[in-house]
Amino acid sequence: MSKVLKEYTSEEVAKHNREGDLWIIIDSKVYDVSRFADLHPGGPTVLFAESIAGQDATQAFFGLHRHEVLLKPQFARLQIGKILGEEEVIKAPVPGAISEVPYAEPTWLTEGYHSPYYTDNHRAFHKALRTFMMEVVQPESARCEESGKRISQEVIDKMSEQNVIAMRLGPGKHLGGRSLMGGIVKPEEFDYFHEMIINTELARFGTRGAVDGKTITHLLNGLVISLPPVLNYGSPELQAKVVPEVLSGKKFIALAISEAFAGSDVSGIQTTAVRDGDYWVVTGTKKWITNGTFADYFTTGCRTETGFTVILIPRGEGVSTKPIKTSYSPVAGTAYVVFNKVRVPVANTLGKVGAGMSVILTNFNHERWMVVCTSLAAQRLVVEEWSSQRYVFGKPLHSQAVIRAKLGQMISRVEACQNWVESITHQMNNMTYNEMSSKLAGPIGLMKQFVSRTARETAEDATQIFGGRALTVTGMGKVIENYHRTSGFDAILAGAEDVLGDLGVRQAMKKMPKDARL
Repeated sequence: MSKVLKEYTSEEVAKHNREGDLWIIIDSKVYDVSRFADLHPGGPTVLFAESIAGQDATQAFFGLHRHEVLLKPQFARLQIGKILGEEEVIKAPVPGAISEVPYAEPTWLTEGYHSPYYTDNHRAFHKALRTFMMEVVQPESARCEESGKRISQEVIDKMSEQNVIAMRLGPGKHLGGRSLMGGIVKPEEFDYFHEMIINTELARFGTRGAVDGKTITHLLNGLVISLPPVLNYGSPELQAKVVPEVLSGKKFIALAISEAFAGSDVSGIQTTAVRDGDYWVVTGTKKWITNGTFADYFTTGCRTETGFTVILIPRGEGVSTKPIKTSYSPVAGTAYVVFNKVRVPVANTLGKVGAGMSVILTNFNHERWMVVCTSLAAQRLVVEEWSSQRYVFGKPLHSQAVIRAKLGQMISRVEACQNWVESITHQMNNMTYNEMSSKLAGPIGLMKQFVSRTARETAEDATQIFGGRALTVTGMGKVIENYHRTSGFDAILAGAEDVLGDLGVRQAMKKMPKDARL
């Protein structure tokens, strides 16, 4: 039962303005901060200022703090009443609600705008998913980002119940017979715009380590890039065992390709698999393996006598992992993965021996598109951070022309990215898998290069706007700090942006008509 709050006049509050008897007003709410004063991070003198003690400190508070501070239990319990005849203006976020900040949402979610790509079903799916993410996943992501600990199995189970995990693979036969978000969308209706919605909602948390780490890595890196080779190239027996375990969230999977001497140059890998009867004997070390510290299975690239081969290796005897410290947080589970004469059944081979490159390449377009979707959503979240609560020289910060110029560039970039991504996604919905491989590899490569570069430009502009606040991992600038520190990752994940830009041009050159002349 909520407590009944007493109502006060501003004149009554003004009488409590001294040490041991200190009240303030924030957004029509009255707080007794007498005992809190000595605990204030900035020292008690801040609260004893003439414009704060016993006064309406709303503007001063929001000039320094995010609204979420007021919602924390330790601060909420300080509230003793409210101002007579006034109501709070700034309310707690409603799960599933659409932001009203200009450009905080893509136009298809903005009232009064239209889109040829999205249906009412997409909108209903988005509302249900955002509600679920805000209520279940976002609080867990924040805890994991702060503690560095793995997500609870309880949350994973809830995601599995809604089939969020299965939907991360996009449209396909793996969705057959499943109830997607409580039946809002039928498996046969699920398309790449539904999946794009999942990608964008995952990136709205502003907790990059958690998004790419175990909180969501099972849905992003671990699932999306590691399970398709099993689905597409594994034996029926292997699929029957592994796929249900992974899609139910009971087991986790990682892609183990990169090595210290072989990043983009897959041909340089040194991990070997030697045939010994019905087994492979695998020896080598993988590096920078996201989710490696938690994974139960490793989709592993190996060098064999006949060439590059992909083998699914379960965690067991001879398999060990060691965490690698990165700019993420420990939540990402980035690791060395060491295979010391690991015996793996030949039946765990994915695809033909020596044909591993095609096994890996077939999923690159989808992976790169996924990275673009999450990068775009994170960039838009940063755009949303521009608000009118910061004041300088007695005016809102955005009253300065130089700030408006930066905001204009940020908005232009994110809208350009949005339109390109939606155009590509529409093509994916209307092409066969072979057509996508033939026609979209180049455009997706160029799009990824463009989006990742605009992301870093936006990160720089946002950092300049927020100033010193953008350097702190908590408080008003925490989203900007996290984004500035991590936005460059997208230029590396799923293929370095320069390599992908070159891929896009080379793909175009192959289709240059022989009679083309100026």
